[in-house]
Parts: sequence; C-alpha cells; structure tokens
Amino acid sequence: MKKVITGKDIVRQLKADLIGKDSYRGVTLTYTWLANQFGHFSLGFIPTFVGYLILKRHFSEQQASLYAALAVSLFWLTFEIFNFLGPLLSSKSRSTYVFQPAWGNIAFDTITDLMYFWSGALMASILCAYTTTALIALLILTVLVLYPAYYWYLTKMYLQVPSYPFQFRLSQWSTEYIPEEDIALVRRFLDNEEQGMHLFLFGPKRSGKTSLSVAIATELSIRHQSAVYTSAMKLYCMFFEHDDDSAANVLWTWRKASILVIDDINPGDPIKEDIITPERFLSFVDTFSTNDINRTVLRQTNVIWVLGDDDVSRKLSERWQDMLTGIGVEKEKLLSLNLQLYSQAPVKAEYDLRMQS
Repeated sequence: MKKVITGKDIVRQLKADLIGKDSYRGVTLTYTWLANQFGHFSLGFIPTFVGYLILKRHFSEQQASLYAALAVSLFWLTFEIFNFLGPLLSSKSRSTYVFQPAWGNIAFDTITDLMYFWSGALMASILCAYTTTALIALLILTVLVLYPAYYWYLTKMYLQVPSYPFQFRLSQWSTEYIPEEDIALVRRFLDNEEQGMHLFLFGPKRSGKTSLSVAIATELSIRHQSAVYTSAMKLYCMFFEHDDDSAANVLWTWRKASILVIDDINPGDPIKEDIITPERFLSFVDTFSTNDINRTVLRQTNVIWVLGDDDVSRKLSERWQDMLTGIGVEKEKLLSLNLQLYSQAPVKAEYDLRMQS
C-alpha cells in the first residue's frame, strides 16, 4: 500500500511548525509557507492601517477604514494580475520553456495570495473602525481560504518528505534542443496512472539528468504522490531494512513511496567506468530475507534511474532493462532518455514559479 498523507499527519506537522525553535530544528517547507502567508496578511494589514490614518483626516472613520482596505486590495489585485499575466501573454517568455509551466497551479497560488492580502486589509479595516461590510467580507474570505490553505500546506508536506537536493520545477529545466519524442516520453511518465513505470535518464556530467529527475518527481509530488529521492549507495543500505515503520520521524520510506528517484548510480563522462552495474545492483536487491520484498517494491513502484553515459558498445540501456524485466517489470513500462547529445544547462526560468512562496 502506497503512503498518502492523512489528517493526523497534517495535525502533527502543524503542531511541529507552531511549537518549537527554528534555531535548533531547522525550517521546513510547511513552516516557510505559513510564514509566507503571514507576510501576505501583513502586507494587506499594514498599508491599510497607514492609509486609514491618512484618509481619516478627510473622511469619517468608517469611510476611511473601508476606502483604505479597498485601495490596498485593488493595488495587490493589480500587482498580481500583472505578475501572472505578464509572462503568460509574453510570446518571448513562453518560447524559453521546454516544458510549459503548470499555469493552472500558478493561478491557484496567485488567488491564494490575494485572499491573504485581502484578509489582512479587511482585518485592519475592522480594527481601525468597525463596519458590517468589512466583517461580512472577512468572514466570506475566511471560509473561501480554508481549502487553499489545506491544499498548499498538504502540498508542501509532499514536497518536503522526499528531501530533494534543491527546489526545481519541470518548466525550469532548459536545453538548446530536445526532440519532441523525448518530451512526449517525459510526459508519458508524468501522466502514467499505473504503478511500475521506469524511466532511465542517461547522460554525462552536467547534462542535466539530476535536475530533470528532481523536476519530474517534484511535479508528481505537487500532484500529491509520495516520493523518495536517494542515491544508489544509500538505497543499498535501505535494501537491508526489514521494518518500514522503524523510521519514526519519516512519513514513508522507499517501500511505501509511489515515486522513487535513484540518483548517482553512475557519474558518466569524464568517468568512463561504471561504478554500479545492473548485475551488482540486483545482487544488493537480493539480500537475505528481504529479496522478495525488494523485488516486489521495485516492480510496483514508478522509478527514475539516473545513470551515466549510455554506451552503445556495452549495451548499458539494454542491460539495465534486462535486469528489470528479469524481476517481472513489463517491457512496455521501460522508458529511456539519453541526454548525452543535448547541449543542456539547467537555468531558472524568467517567471517566478511561486512554488517556493
């Protein structure tokens, strides 16, 4: 059974974020999201309060509080519309993407931010000079923001558990050229609704295979699929684990994940020799009494394999695929992408994808 985050898990994480000191425990993505929304609330609250102090010299207190809240709300609405529609309508910006951003997801994030801006403005308006209009509007916003708050907090949990080495979305991955069939292959892996799909990413050093693997897994995490990012060496140790529940502070281990990213299997050019061969990898899979469990999990999990160069003379791709078909993976579920021929350098897209907000 693949792990999903439950309401109990959310409450436990919320308690951890609200109680304790960051100086000794570090900052989580969920804590950062809470702090960010408080910042949005404050950016609505503080300007409204200042505006009220100015406007009350010319209007009644009730009018001044409403006008200030309205002005601040309109300002942030205009700012966010420009911030969102600018890159969306720019043909130059769109042409820089190999994979288009998830505009619907970004639009939802923009709307969420606006709700917090407006809530701060309305709260300041009520505290400065109470009006029924502001109270009703604030209550409506409070109800409307419940689902976005739940969705984004849950999403941040799905993003922080895998321990990705960096935050990177698929639209941020860039290359000078990549065939349409390879783009379709990545999309096929992303949109696959079955378990047991395997994607091999071959390429030399700095070909972008790690960033592409993280980007693909990140998109799936945002879709609320449980993921684990690990290196091959770390996974070797995990093969020996008998009890998945032994890690008390981890929501799921690699055996309960829907997506598994295995990085650093082989470094690739300029290192020609394969540090890990398919035969060697399988020998670690088949360890003691856990061999059937390990084989079953690999067969039933969507896996991204980050390897070195695909040496045709040594038939590396074929050997890795043969290893998986040998443990029962269907050949139709084996996908391979070679980045060796692409001049690729991952860069940050012009548009702020707002995932880190």
